[in-house]
Amino acid sequence: MLWVILALMCLLAVGFAILPLTRSLPRTILVTGSTVVFVVGLSAGVYHYKGSPDVPSGAGQQPDVGAMVAALVERLEQQPDNLNGWKMLGRSYMTLGNYSGAIEAYEKAVQLEDASNAETLVSLGVALAQAGGQQLSQQAIAVFENALALAPNHPEALFWAGIGAFNRGDPALAADRWERLLATNPPEEVRAIIVARIATWRGETPPSAAGTTADPAPSQGPIVTVAISVSDDARTALPENASVFVIARDPKQPSPPIAVTRRLLSDLPGSVALGDQDAMIPGRLLSAFPRFELLVRASASGSPTEGPGDWYGSAIVQPSEQDSLNMSISEEVR
Repeated sequence: MLWVILALMCLLAVGFAILPLTRSLPRTILVTGSTVVFVVGLSAGVYHYKGSPDVPSGAGQQPDVGAMVAALVERLEQQPDNLNGWKMLGRSYMTLGNYSGAIEAYEKAVQLEDASNAETLVSLGVALAQAGGQQLSQQAIAVFENALALAPNHPEALFWAGIGAFNRGDPALAADRWERLLATNPPEEVRAIIVARIATWRGETPPSAAGTTADPAPSQGPIVTVAISVSDDARTALPENASVFVIARDPKQPSPPIAVTRRLLSDLPGSVALGDQDAMIPGRLLSAFPRFELLVRASASGSPTEGPGDWYGSAIVQPSEQDSLNMSISEEVR
């Protein structure tokens, strides 16, 4: 179960990593291009447990999350020492995409525990990472380091502390930490990516590349350009800063996706180009697929994985016949 939690947290990082802005930002970016390879590979572990992402599920009754959070806040005003309540509030705010609120809640929980619980520190660190958008702040790095000191084999702490080490120019320490991450027995889909990333950080040839032919050359231009609009119902239901994921996937093998990029709901309507530079797995290029499904999904929670309350649109694309199209985010995931 812990690996599923780690993988879900790492999936959140994909949203940061794949923004076009990252290609022009300095080394201190949260997840550089090389780290994207790991994060994306790790998503395969989630897919193994959860099945194909972004597939709309059956209708169901949704609770009034806002009312529940308001009731919890009111209760905590009367019970400020309610540790479990603060943790629950932090998780609720994360689900709602209110990262500043989550940070305050988790900081209160950390204070009540005298910073002695690695799980709570990791939760605070993830909230800080989310709030930081493109960058893993020094405060977030320090929180993950403290969590790792308390729980040296905590998978999430090892993952994030490894990224922190790499971003500050210490790939050897990053490799050491991910070797310990490897020792926590991750799913096989994740293990191969970790091994390859460690080898690269140590200046060695990744096992998957040894004795194989070179990856096909990526196309330099967009494979498909989509003009995205948003229905009035979706615009009303979603937060203004909701993440919008543009996903290309093989209809015969939806997971992991072929390519992904991210925008904000406030950026739309607008056009988004998707190409080989957005590939999730090296060598698995969008240009190699004569036909793929294009999915545009606005996430209510900020997570790249599909969930109730998300809104989406989808289409089948054959780039040789249609390299541009219009799509609308108008269907609700229930």
